Amino acid sequence: MKRRDFLAAAAASTLPLACRRPPEFPFAGELVGPDLPLGHWVRGGTFPEPDRFEPVSILIVGSGVAGLSAAWRLAGAGLDDFRVLELEREPGGTSRSGQNHVSAYPWAAHYLPVPDRGNHAVLRLLQECGVLEGFDAKGDPLFAEEATVRAPEERLFAYGQWWEGLYLRAGASAEDERQYHAFFAEVDRWAAYRDAKGRPAFSIPRSRCSDAQEARALDGLSFATWLDARGLSSPRLRWLLDYACRDDYGSRLDSTSAWAGLFYFAARKQGPGEDSRPLLTWPSGNGFLVDHLRQTCGGRLLCGLMATAIRADKGGLLVTAWDAGAQRRRGFQARRVIFAGPQHVARHVIEGFSAARPASHRVHNAPWLVANLTLRARPKEPTFPLAWDNVLRDSEALGYVVATHQSLRDHGPTVWTWYRPFAGPDCDAERARLRALDWPACAHMVMDDLRPAHPDLEKVVARLDVMRWGHAMVRPAPGLIWDPAFLALAQPFGGIHFAHTELSGLALFEEAQDHGLRAAEEVLVALGQQSRTWR
Repeated sequence: MKRRDFLAAAAASTLPLACRRPPEFPFAGELVGPDLPLGHWVRGGTFPEPDRFEPVSILIVGSGVAGLSAAWRLAGAGLDDFRVLELEREPGGTSRSGQNHVSAYPWAAHYLPVPDRGNHAVLRLLQECGVLEGFDAKGDPLFAEEATVRAPEERLFAYGQWWEGLYLRAGASAEDERQYHAFFAEVDRWAAYRDAKGRPAFSIPRSRCSDAQEARALDGLSFATWLDARGLSSPRLRWLLDYACRDDYGSRLDSTSAWAGLFYFAARKQGPGEDSRPLLTWPSGNGFLVDHLRQTCGGRLLCGLMATAIRADKGGLLVTAWDAGAQRRRGFQARRVIFAGPQHVARHVIEGFSAARPASHRVHNAPWLVANLTLRARPKEPTFPLAWDNVLRDSEALGYVVATHQSLRDHGPTVWTWYRPFAGPDCDAERARLRALDWPACAHMVMDDLRPAHPDLEKVVARLDVMRWGHAMVRPAPGLIWDPAFLALAQPFGGIHFAHTELSGLALFEEAQDHGLRAAEEVLVALGQQSRTWR
């Protein structure tokens, strides 16, 4: 890439996306970040180096939950000499949030299952955020009522009306019910499982999971194949399980590891025969947690800086970055780097990484479309009332969550966050489909999807904004989760340490946090500042 072409492209990337008001819609809206063109430049050619490199002990590349958690840990150890580089104008990755005159709202991740007493890191964070209120007589954590999802939690639109819960029992046959209970009996068996070391088969984060062969063998099968082997063919059950795969992984039953499929249910259970753990949420979704983590960075968080190259040097690691706001190159010389970005970026940025870590090419991420609809008022609800999570059964989308649900405001203006994974088998092809969508096409997709359940919705929409996530969720394909070469991607590469949720094969807040803490503690040890782990 020639220097003048690079600078011209960079200047163009900083222009805001235009707000559009097509005549077919009575409301406005726009496409908001992430900055897709800027992110793609990192793939192009050789970038010029800066004239000087600023010295820093630790440089964190990426400020998603993993990068922010690494910074949180370093700051907690009393370390001050670090910087965090972030491509976007705001930190948080897929846990980002927004706000308007009606409410705060999430731009993707929007809840956290209540952690068990052994998840020390999440409990520490929630305590700092003022959400953890103490522990009961058994030692289980107690949480602020305003953060625990209130009823009604979820509902399903099918047969022209809303029903409570996500499993459709209306019209279910005796065989449907038998298979439903047979599946959850299997889930209970795995929830009760402990290996010879006392480790569960499924736990959050997955670093606490058993690596016993019996559990690992599940990863060699697709979830669909595992269900076939047990004669679990009920369309109602299959819909629920496929929904779970699309919801957490952006994939389908036949492209999801059976280990990951069972993890979705067993890891969230308090024990065999018990319900899944309650959920914690906030109007801004997991942006609530991001806001706390970013405060620990202070002025060390540098947004609008894209790392373009990382290479070893006799003085440590040299990192070249592009400052989109100032339109200039910047350089950093670090003793250690925590790379908290995805593997497909690491291959383009880190010198020698792609050849040394071929397993990184096995990591695939599903694209997502997320829309926030600001409503002047609520549509009519003739059947089951509006819930926090609202799912349409005959839809490729996942429905929507209501940002104002926790505020007890059941009437008047609100914000709905609508989600649609692009779950086709080829992630690259799905990304191309996503990139081709302009705002009118996105608005049509959203409104067409919701119209069967809300025929009068268009009359109350004041604004519809859209976020296109090209690499939203890592897909736990069969054979990935327990592949030794995949697990080795979390190991340091020279002086570079890695932290990202996709290193677990699971796109969860707790996984990102766990890797961020691990990487930070590796760095602390390498720099001779050993301290007790937070994990």
